[in-house]
Amino acid sequence: MILLPGPWWPTVVLALIIFSDAILTALPPRFVRDCLTGVRFPREWWWTLVVVKLLAAAGLLLGLAVPGVAFAANAGVVAYFAVAGYAHIRVRFMRSEFWVNCLGMLALSLAVLLVSYLG
Repeated sequence: MILLPGPWWPTVVLALIIFSDAILTALPPRFVRDCLTGVRFPREWWWTLVVVKLLAAAGLLLGLAVPGVAFAANAGVVAYFAVAGYAHIRVRFMRSEFWVNCLGMLALSLAVLLVSYLG
C-alpha cells in the first residue's frame, strides 16, 4: 500500500494549485464563470466546489504527515477533474476552458499521482 508521497514536493505544488483554484472559484473571474455556466452547473451550488477544493488541498498537505491521506486526496482530485471533463463533453462545451483548465488539471493531478506514489 502507498502511504506517503515520495517525492513530496509535487503533492505540495498540487495542493497550492488546488488552493488557488478554490480562491478563483470563490471569486470567479470571467473564465471560471463561463466554464461553470457552460457545463450548466447551477450557480447556487458553486460554493460546493470551493469546499471540495479546499478540503482536497488540506488533504494533500495533511497527507504529508498522515499515511494514506495524500494518496486518497490526490485520487479524489483526479476523479474530480475526470468528472468535470465528462461534464464538458456531455454538454459539448469544448472551448479553451475545457482544454486548458479541465484537461490541464486532470493531467497535472494524474502526473502527481503517478510520480509521487508509483514513481
